Amino acid sequence: MMTAKSILFTCTVCILSAINGVAQRSELGFGIGTFSYTGDLAKNYNLLNSKPAATIFYRSNLSSVVSFRAALTGGGLGASDEKRPYDAFAEERAASFSIFLMEASTVMEYHFLNWRSEKRMLRFTPYLFAGLGLFGMSGHKDKTQEYSNVQGAIPFGLGFKYVINPKWYLSLEFGARKTFFDYLDNISEGDQRYKDFQYGNPNDTDAYYFLGLSLTRTFYSIPCPTNPYR
Repeated sequence: MMTAKSILFTCTVCILSAINGVAQRSELGFGIGTFSYTGDLAKNYNLLNSKPAATIFYRSNLSSVVSFRAALTGGGLGASDEKRPYDAFAEERAASFSIFLMEASTVMEYHFLNWRSEKRMLRFTPYLFAGLGLFGMSGHKDKTQEYSNVQGAIPFGLGFKYVINPKWYLSLEFGARKTFFDYLDNISEGDQRYKDFQYGNPNDTDAYYFLGLSLTRTFYSIPCPTNPYR
């Protein structure tokens, strides 16, 4: 049974722990941005091919510089030979696609600066991230190839975080998704004996990208020691 002295001691230690500092454990956030694509219809990243996207995520801070993040991100993805053909072949092909893509991902983040330290008074940090993801897509028309609408991806990229106050901060992030799939645009291999131009390079897989701004809410946990008199 706890005595009045032990209760007073435990409460005092808890209060001192709260005063001396609290541990940032969990974060929830959401963001808005754009999806873009590279593949047979767009060889290079181009903001003109961007479509709206949004994300929600949970983050657990494992240390002062390493975090784990789980996220759901969804939005439109598309491109068109007719609007921005990159060569004469693409102009003749005149293909286009517009799909909705939903991604589930888990990544590890590494922050270059110890931005949570109260001693250094930093309000920002750049960071890198990498992990694993799954994406599903809907909206393809006239699908001529048999493939699964759920595929794997490797998300990786970089970002910049800025502290608004101890509970809220902003992040600007750019991330690429390396896929093992060549039908995001529904264009890949074809029978080149028929000059219908409705094919691409089967040796290049497609990729997609997320550029976004997010707002994060941090939740604190105050460690309280066990009763030493038990």
